[in-house]
Amino acid sequence: MVTPTLPEPLASLAASLGKVLLAQVTQSRALMSIKEVESGRYVWVNDAMAALLGRPADEVIGLTDGELFLAAAGPSLRAAEQSAAAQPAGATNEHKIEIPGGRREFSVLRVPLARADEQAAKYLCSVWSELTEARHRENQLRLALEQLEQQQKANQSLRRELQDQVLRDDTTGLYNHAHFEDQLRREVDLSSREHREFALVSVVIDPLNEAALAGGEAARTRILEALGRLLRNNTRAMDASCHFDDDSFAVLLSGVGLATAHSRMEGLRRQCATQIVVLEGHELGFTASMGVASFPHTAGTQEELLQAATTALAEARRRGGNHVALASIRFETGT
Repeated sequence: MVTPTLPEPLASLAASLGKVLLAQVTQSRALMSIKEVESGRYVWVNDAMAALLGRPADEVIGLTDGELFLAAAGPSLRAAEQSAAAQPAGATNEHKIEIPGGRREFSVLRVPLARADEQAAKYLCSVWSELTEARHRENQLRLALEQLEQQQKANQSLRRELQDQVLRDDTTGLYNHAHFEDQLRREVDLSSREHREFALVSVVIDPLNEAALAGGEAARTRILEALGRLLRNNTRAMDASCHFDDDSFAVLLSGVGLATAHSRMEGLRRQCATQIVVLEGHELGFTASMGVASFPHTAGTQEELLQAATTALAEARRRGGNHVALASIRFETGT
């Protein structure tokens, strides 16, 4: 690398400028050193750099990083120096140095130094700026932001949980009547727009047997809880189950036709009939009747759908209970 010879006035100015820059480095508490490029040995260090190296400045001269730092740091520092020495403008690298007292992080600007009559730089000037505290603050800020984000997610989850609890029946864990009506209304609108079907099932617990009647309200509550669990386990996220009142329930099966709905409810009916409910050591049994209607095959409006499911349920109960009945398919006559 060849540097043009400066006229004497400019050379003096450059020397003065160098003193100013050195004073600025000292005032900013930056660490500064000059090394031989070929050997990597120190030829000069300021007091701040000597303090990092843990020796008086005069004892540092002539040593290499491998002799001063832990062995793991020497090769990476040497590689960065050789790369910077090959670039006229130098280079900036970041390093993490393990020294007594812990790990410290630095940004190191390395600039090759050469006289005008030299083809390659003989020396390399390095200015070290410490990043340890800044990175520590950045990590603290990052951790604080992560904790804040986690807290916000937890709060949102809690709000959703509380909102969901408001919409559900305490005993069965199913949606209440008002929310179910909203779900049904949206499903009717969606199915009307997209020309797809869905099913509505009316469910009622059949008259309780003697054992359940003897258990009183506690037995009835256990049976309601059991049916609530079965309904939740037999429906998908897109479906909706509701506890209307007393022993009455309803199930909305999204995107499901009459035949599929019948098959699924038959499975649910059998589970109810074989479900073991225990109260104070006594087994309680129960059965359920179900009426299945579908939109738009058995009804063309929400009101008609509700009525069709109710009519089918009445037929299931007329057959003695523990039965699944289907609503009649409507036929449109042409004009």
